[in-house]
Amino acid sequence: MILYLHGFASGPTSRKAQFFRSCFAKLGIPLEIPDLTEGDFEHMTISRQLDIIRRMVGDRKVSFIGSSLGGYLAAAYAARYPGPQRLVLLAPAFAFLSRWPAALGVDRMEEWKRTGALSFYHYADRRDRKLSYRFIEDGRCYEDFPDVQQPTLIIHGRNDTTVPCELSQAFAKGRQNVELELVDSDHELTDVLDHLWSRISQFLLA
Repeated sequence: MILYLHGFASGPTSRKAQFFRSCFAKLGIPLEIPDLTEGDFEHMTISRQLDIIRRMVGDRKVSFIGSSLGGYLAAAYAARYPGPQRLVLLAPAFAFLSRWPAALGVDRMEEWKRTGALSFYHYADRRDRKLSYRFIEDGRCYEDFPDVQQPTLIIHGRNDTTVPCELSQAFAKGRQNVELELVDSDHELTDVLDHLWSRISQFLLA
């Protein structure tokens, strides 16, 4: 079983998700792409997303392709549950919680906490949607760098301004099970899709 985990404020219809689904389909291999919010972005938390993955995987062996926050989820899941065999992490959002204040600013973080919800642009829905502050509260239960033991391939853009590639470098340092490749791209990695497929197919299917 191969599972694609989409990023924050994204969904199963994302460009990368559908590109990889098409590539795997040509080989007769299904790529499962769950909606990690189950239609309820407002109440999304790391715990809820991990539970969605757990219910979908069940007792089956699985390999993950995770993008951004989906990459972090793949790592967090692999560190907690049996089943994952190999991980491909695309610009994984390590240390996501500690980066929110810098990304949003102090005022917006305080507004989020005070009002209990904050609006974000949802790329799959193409509109603003609110997210509960519970996302932050729940996120404090999770580590910046999950202790992944499985073979892992990380591909990260050198020009990523959303999740600095230095975080993937810090994660990979000293881990013999992790292969890190930096590419000349940004956070989306959509301009290197053919290269991604070449590396991913080699890593997961060889």
